[in-house]
Amino acid sequence: MGEGGNTYWSKFVKDLSPYEPGEQPGDENVIKLNTNESPFGPSPAVLQAVKAELNDDIRLYPPSNGDPLKKEISEYYGLSEKQVFLGNGSDEVLAHAFNCFFRKKKPILFPEVTYSFYSVFCKLYGIKNQKISMSESLNINLEKYEVPNGGIIFPNPNAPTGTLLSLDNIRSLLKFNTESVVIIDEAYIDFGGESAIPLLQDYKNILITHTLSKSRALAGLRIGYALGSKDLIDGMYRVKNSFNSYPTSRLQIAAAIASFKDENYFQDSVKKIIKGRDDLTKGLHALGFYVIPSFGNFLLVTHSEHSAADIWRRLRQVGILVRHFDQSPISNYVRISVGCEIQNKVLLEALKKIFVTHLI
Repeated sequence: MGEGGNTYWSKFVKDLSPYEPGEQPGDENVIKLNTNESPFGPSPAVLQAVKAELNDDIRLYPPSNGDPLKKEISEYYGLSEKQVFLGNGSDEVLAHAFNCFFRKKKPILFPEVTYSFYSVFCKLYGIKNQKISMSESLNINLEKYEVPNGGIIFPNPNAPTGTLLSLDNIRSLLKFNTESVVIIDEAYIDFGGESAIPLLQDYKNILITHTLSKSRALAGLRIGYALGSKDLIDGMYRVKNSFNSYPTSRLQIAAAIASFKDENYFQDSVKKIIKGRDDLTKGLHALGFYVIPSFGNFLLVTHSEHSAADIWRRLRQVGILVRHFDQSPISNYVRISVGCEIQNKVLLEALKKIFVTHLI
């Protein structure tokens, strides 16, 4: 057998650079602020719905296209059910979208600092791509995307920077870019900004992806969906049904429907996270951090006197996990997920101690 036991791999597997998720520790005492999970649990109605679904019917396959959940989502946004696509987390939704729309002769475009899975999908599917540079303040400039392309994708708000594009910015791009699909990844839109969903009425070449992992606290159930024109969604289902007929389980469907029905809990959770983000920003400013204004449930921060790698390492030593991306131009930044009030306070106190120790 060859080195690493890879004798039987297909050739392309050796060239893949898989996505590296944030660390998932087994220690319950660790404060986990590295993967943008919600610090609050899902709606109690979600837990009740999942328990109610645990019966003999789980011997049966779920609806292949998750029709009950598609109906709930379409009614929630005032769309047709034919405009909704479901998947096992938004990563799977994005994977099918890349496969469906981006395997073209021209390269696709996305920001140089963004969700790193985009590069992974390009490698997996052999998609040419061009990374578009950011402004000095790490904002996306959509005017740079007004060039011939095989497709465009960007998160809004962007991850890991948290910066936001207005609907006017996006509309200007769409007026120019009419020949390829534009995917707007709105994983964090509930924490600030305006969704591009109203643009679906006027532009048939945009696909909007959402996840229930962040604002709806269902990361452990893996539920994602896309919204777009009937033609785009039909193409997505052709790909999905050539890959997996049943990506959304009975438990996922029940949980997601319950989440959408409990609007008060959802809005309350989002408000608490936004307040936590604002309070944490103030606390970090007081410690001398530069904080990129964020519209997500996380902050990308840097300190002029302390390296990001050292901050990441020393926080980890005291049981606090944040994310450090060793890539230019954010190699001296750390990303901090917004925790609950207690978690945020513990983080700030730990940073104070680290900085004092550093001066001794």
